Amino acid sequence: MKTMPTKKITALAMLSALAFIAMAATRGLPPIVPMPPLRYDPKDVVITIGGFLYGPLAAFAVTLVVSVVEMLTVSTTGPIGLLMNVVSGSAFACTAALVYKYQRSLRGAVMGLAAAWLLTALVMVLWNYLMTPVFMKVPRAAVMDMLLPVFLPFNLLKGGLNAAFTMLLYKPVKAALLASRMIPPAEQGVKGKFNWGIVIVSVFAIGTCLLWALVLQGRL
Repeated sequence: MKTMPTKKITALAMLSALAFIAMAATRGLPPIVPMPPLRYDPKDVVITIGGFLYGPLAAFAVTLVVSVVEMLTVSTTGPIGLLMNVVSGSAFACTAALVYKYQRSLRGAVMGLAAAWLLTALVMVLWNYLMTPVFMKVPRAAVMDMLLPVFLPFNLLKGGLNAAFTMLLYKPVKAALLASRMIPPAEQGVKGKFNWGIVIVSVFAIGTCLLWALVLQGRL
């Protein structure tokens, strides 16, 4: 008797809850860019891990659920914020999960995260150009002047943190789900023993992104 669909739904619900908690826990932090206020939250990391485990469609479903719950609870940006969260989260998590789906290896994970990082930065420049004037009620020309010096660096920074945290946390999260039998032992993904190289590179990338965040804030 197959019980995997129920376990999959339960696991995705847990990941959705974790993504929401990760988002809510960081809302009190100061914005990386003061004006317009642009904050980093790590919900896309949890969503991408779900995509690595269950595929791009699952990543989209979790993105949509978390974005809707965020809009109905803690967000003040309404439908525009919902749309931007879905576009940003899907561009990153679904792209990474799609590449990894067809190359389930460390190389595939790195390639997927790199593709997601660059694609999301480009996609969000376009969507910031389209939606920020509506949300901020400012002329489009003013937003155009912020695309390269503000929005592009912020989205590159956000994507870099997402990629680094995903590489750092994917295997521990997967191990926990395997131990709880939420995913079957046959589910493989990135093989091999604990990789200190991944840890070192991820920590270095996170540190670099945090330094860049201080630069964008004008503190360095």
